[in-house]
Amino acid sequence: MALLNITLCTKIPLKCHFHTSDHTYCPAQKVLPKKQIEAPRSVVVSLCESASRASLLALLSASLFIVDPALAYKGGGPYGSEVTRGQDLTGQDFSGRTLIKQDFKTSILRQANFKGAKLLGASFFDADLTGADLSDADLRGADFSLANVTKANLSNANLEGAFATGNTSFKGSNITGADFTDMPLREDQKEYLCKVADGVNPTTGNATRDTLLCN
Repeated sequence: MALLNITLCTKIPLKCHFHTSDHTYCPAQKVLPKKQIEAPRSVVVSLCESASRASLLALLSASLFIVDPALAYKGGGPYGSEVTRGQDLTGQDFSGRTLIKQDFKTSILRQANFKGAKLLGASFFDADLTGADLSDADLRGADFSLANVTKANLSNANLEGAFATGNTSFKGSNITGADFTDMPLREDQKEYLCKVADGVNPTTGNATRDTLLCN
């Protein structure tokens, strides 16, 4: 059984180079200090295959992180391709736009203008909508979970089937004519909204108090 020495070179991806007393297979390049390991040929081949696989996996893993930072958010939607997730969009004008399933997760949307926008299925998860104008907006199926919707204008907005789980707050918001049909709300939020609920939604014809199931 022949015994071999292993020399690891700096070439990338990492390759094993063998040499015996008669043959040398290491290219002319700077070589790291040799580690002399005596082993049967079958063990040496196995070590080389493992080193090659490990090097390839390392290169592939590294390549996954070399991306445009903006792409990491995967924001946008089928109608609004710009990145809107995790962004500071204070005061931005989205009025009248079609932004179905748009991703606004964790974004700062203070005083943003969404008047009359089509936002079906949009996500405002953990977003800050303080003072935002959502009047006349189509917000059916939108997600307001953990969102701060204080002092917002939701007049005549259609929120049928929207979500508001967690600590979502609508304190100080104008909800005249808003439709909350099938929108789950914490009991304390429902009680608060029922105190200020008024009007009829011009699109659905439903009274705001009725959609909130106020007593």
